[in-house]
Amino acid sequence: MRFDDLNLHPKLLANVAAEGYELATPIQAGAIPHVLAGRDVLGCAQTGTGKTAAFALPLIHRLVSDRNPASDPNAKPKNNHADTRARALVLAPTRELATQIADGFKTYAKGSGLRGVTIYGGVNQNPQVNTLRRGVDVVIATPGRLMDLMNQGHVDLSGIRALVLDEADRMLDMGFIHDIRKIVAQVPKERQTLLFSATLPASIMDLAHRLLTDPATVKIEAATPTVDRVQQFVHFVERSGKADLLAGLIESEGMFRTIVFTRTKHGADKLVKQLKQRGVASEAIHGNKSQNARQRALDNFRRDKVPVLVATDVAARGIDVDHVTHVVNFDLTHEPETYVHRIGRTARAGAEGVAISFCGPDEVAWLRDIERLIEQDLKTVGDVPAWTRRPGKGAPRPGQRPSSGRRQRGTPAKPQGGDPKPRKKHRKGKRSANAAQSNPAGNHGGDRANHGPNARPRKRRRKPRNA
Repeated sequence: MRFDDLNLHPKLLANVAAEGYELATPIQAGAIPHVLAGRDVLGCAQTGTGKTAAFALPLIHRLVSDRNPASDPNAKPKNNHADTRARALVLAPTRELATQIADGFKTYAKGSGLRGVTIYGGVNQNPQVNTLRRGVDVVIATPGRLMDLMNQGHVDLSGIRALVLDEADRMLDMGFIHDIRKIVAQVPKERQTLLFSATLPASIMDLAHRLLTDPATVKIEAATPTVDRVQQFVHFVERSGKADLLAGLIESEGMFRTIVFTRTKHGADKLVKQLKQRGVASEAIHGNKSQNARQRALDNFRRDKVPVLVATDVAARGIDVDHVTHVVNFDLTHEPETYVHRIGRTARAGAEGVAISFCGPDEVAWLRDIERLIEQDLKTVGDVPAWTRRPGKGAPRPGQRPSSGRRQRGTPAKPQGGDPKPRKKHRKGKRSANAAQSNPAGNHGGDRANHGPNARPRKRRRKPRNA
């Protein structure tokens, strides 16, 4: 479907054409008509399929039409008081994604007169607060900083008529559910709500049920779970040898624009140091980095000042860099869908790419899960060690705690061999006078410590020195 067929505002069509876009992606063609009609939308599509334009274009159209009803014969005039407050709120999980969405809004809304602000942590809040005071139409924010400014009284959400949750699955993974609920409680109930996600787990469906009213569901299933133009390889290697292998591949393969994924923030920093020791320039991007440091790393990567960008999965949401030639899974992920999102960073815009995975002994089960999802085996490079054999039934998966040894329900109890060991009886205090009278001979059964031929001598009490 062409953008000209979507009944968008002429200014929007001109801006889209200036960017060289003619055909809408499936998620755009499916979602834009519903958003223009004012319906709530639940959208699901893989990362990099154009979800930002799927909600940004129709929202801008509606905002422009509300401000100038004459441009849309079906639009109803709105009171002027609403124009002094933000009318649309977009929530994103990371600073990078919020910045990317803001750039998209600026591009599509060029010449429309709409005002916006991007709110995220890691930077001084004063410029954001000053922009809010001057009045904006669109607020694009991460939940944490938005809640902070709301608690300080700097944000008024009473005029919001459109709420967007982008990459909702990642926001829930990052623990933003409580902030989201508090933010939604401050937004008017009479609103349009759009929820976009790369996956639709049970938690997302529950959130959609709570927030959306009679939504139109737009779910785009890829013909194949992975990008066909991505060549996928796997190296079986011990963890201690991964850094050397990566440095060797970067040199031998001439990898100049490569994104390397690690499982943890500490692992990303450690890998940057290891590559530096081996003569490879790289920079890390993750949640513990300041916004300035993260933006500087992205800019250096885009300008080819550093050939390698080391990132965690959370920070990678929102990385929009063209012509990425290689993606390296330094650490495999336990979520097969995340693997698909990772390798989707390459082979964009019709180009080809290469995805290389390093698999250690504790990651074999995760590799098998990935291969089941993509319905193909990754091409093996090098030797195949013995530990690559599939784990047996009941074997612990990577990262899973071993069995505690507690007997499970329905299993027989462990048989006890021999007679049970008798418990020791401890006597406290002296025998009562009645017990002494009833047994003057001193035969007290098991009390062998004081009576009988094998009686132990009593310990003498030491006299006090001052006695």
